[in-house]
Amino acid sequence: MDFKNLTIYRPKMEYRRFGKTNKMVSVITLGGMRYKHASAEPREEIPQDTLDQCRDTVQKAMEQGINLIETAHGYGKSEHVYGRVLNDELKVKRDSYFLMTKGNPKTAGDTRKMVLSQLKALKTDYFDFYAWHGINTMNLLETACTKDGPVEELLKMKEEGIIKHVGFSTHAPLDVILKAIETDLFDFVNLHYYYFFQRNKAAIDLAESKDMGVFIISPNDKGGQLFRPSQKLTELTAPLHPIQWNARFCLSHSAIHTLTFGLPVTAQFEHLNGIFPAPAPISPEDDQIKQVLDEQKQLDPYSNFDAYVMENDPSGLNIPEILRFRTLWKCYDMKDFGLYRYNMFQEKDHWFPGNFPTEENLKRIDLSRCPANIPIIDLIKETHEGLFRPKSK
Repeated sequence: MDFKNLTIYRPKMEYRRFGKTNKMVSVITLGGMRYKHASAEPREEIPQDTLDQCRDTVQKAMEQGINLIETAHGYGKSEHVYGRVLNDELKVKRDSYFLMTKGNPKTAGDTRKMVLSQLKALKTDYFDFYAWHGINTMNLLETACTKDGPVEELLKMKEEGIIKHVGFSTHAPLDVILKAIETDLFDFVNLHYYYFFQRNKAAIDLAESKDMGVFIISPNDKGGQLFRPSQKLTELTAPLHPIQWNARFCLSHSAIHTLTFGLPVTAQFEHLNGIFPAPAPISPEDDQIKQVLDEQKQLDPYSNFDAYVMENDPSGLNIPEILRFRTLWKCYDMKDFGLYRYNMFQEKDHWFPGNFPTEENLKRIDLSRCPANIPIIDLIKETHEGLFRPKSK
């Protein structure tokens, strides 16, 4: 492939205007989180198999028409290996792709220092998109957006031309995301939204009203490990693969502009051509599959209780997520996904917070917020017994 003349290729990829940035980005973004040995230090030392894997992935992505590459300081070696692959290995013209990276420094000084180090790692003199990484709590929102703080420094760097557009990424509860959008400091938002997690639709709608770019995080992994679907889910979305149908579902919302695809999906990109064309609004054929998926919730009498009225429960339990994993297990045979995610709860972690239901924690649940017909304690215990796996020592 001639990486110096990418315009001669006409793949099936589609492109959307990324909100007020006015950049036409591919509706699929190449994510950069899971390259081999990514977390090994020192981050600037790139093993040959990591380099080979990244080069192969970038080649395949560009052959598919992907023009947005996403990484982050928190992804370990990712920025460094992209810097080498894009500039030294493939020698891709810088104006032929968009580059997004992220970081979460807590002060203005640390922000500038980090951004300059990221420019060096990625071997570029500007970033198309820079996101403050992980506005996951009200405290982090205040830290990021404080006067003379990190976001203000990013906006100064935007004025200098080092950063073209400033946004934020988030794993936060909906109320935090809405407040971050309402600051009017950001050009785009990276958030979670897919068929099996539609909680953030209100944030997408608010972002649309402000003409913000909307970037969907991890639709194939956090969206249900769709690269390893249950047999039942595969049958429910037929003739489409679950990856294809979920992507089409997300893109049926015109306010959603791009979905990030990372490893292992990007090892082959075999599912991309089943996504396009991706009509917005949803096509009759896709809507028929949606109705079939919706009907599965009738298999369990409690699956329609999403428990968002019990957010921030005094027990520390992430009750909405616990019940979501139970619904996916009971209605879609997605127990493996539940095992994967349930055991990632962290008591003091803002990326995926949640205590496990010890007897003491169960006694702390505020039952006054739970409808009388929902046996919440029994549902939580059932989910824990089915999905919890003690960590090996």
